[in-house]
Amino acid sequence: MSEPLSSEPSPDEIAALLQIEYLLDQRWPETKIEPSTDRIVALMELLGSPQRAYPCIHVAGTNGKTSVTRMIDALLTALHRRTGRTTSPHLQSAVERIAIDGQPISPAKYVEIYSEIEPFVELVDKQSQEQGGPAMSKFEVLVAMAFVAFADAPVDIAVVEVGLGGRWDATNIIDAPVAVVTPIGIDHVEFLGPDLASIANEKAGIIKRHKLDAMTGEAGADTVAVIAQQQPEAMEVLLRQTVEADAARRTRGFGVRGVVPAGGGRRPAPGIARSGRGVPGDLPAAAR
Repeated sequence: MSEPLSSEPSPDEIAALLQIEYLLDQRWPETKIEPSTDRIVALMELLGSPQRAYPCIHVAGTNGKTSVTRMIDALLTALHRRTGRTTSPHLQSAVERIAIDGQPISPAKYVEIYSEIEPFVELVDKQSQEQGGPAMSKFEVLVAMAFVAFADAPVDIAVVEVGLGGRWDATNIIDAPVAVVTPIGIDHVEFLGPDLASIANEKAGIIKRHKLDAMTGEAGADTVAVIAQQQPEAMEVLLRQTVEADAARRTRGFGVRGVVPAGGGRRPAPGIARSGRGVPGDLPAAAR
């Protein structure tokens, strides 16, 4: 069920939100990754795999991935789809990371979801630590919260921004029929590799053969890889991954036609400038 529109959060709700943030900040920081998705996979299985309840569009890259995620969200909303969106990091409040229909969830909903999954997070923590591994990271828990929020809403489609890298990112447990890669540059070399090809290889990990339709459990449509213009060494890696995943490649030229007022600032108008064939015609049926 969707949460009703409400007034400003109460002092008690804000205090509860800050307490959750304090607890999350005691975990492994978001800027550190481990080449494993075992913990987030284990948690999702305990929660009944909420990320399989809706199709996803997955967005990776170095430059502009948050803006692209927001533009896709705005476009889908304009097409009368109920959307979930998760981005990172946040600017002012942690609730910005999880949005339904383009609006952040309330502090009360954020606390409710954390409280719902906390016992299962602790089970995964215990199991991982008994095997010599770390407890779940802050980002892993936040990703799980987003997937649960989207299933609870429920949404028609989720737009999911990668946190760091792609291949081993906690978001990469989704089976997305559409993978979007924005321009790739040198970043986080301590985790992603020393050069552009190595970094592109990590980010290319979101381009995967689409296994199952999120709604029916049957064989799904082909994966579509939407790849921005890249440096040659990065594009070579991305195209190789596209071939290995048997994905259809699409190229788009995105441009903001205008801006409209929005809470906390401005956002792109729902329209986008594009080259090639139009959206949504190119999207697999699961993502339309």
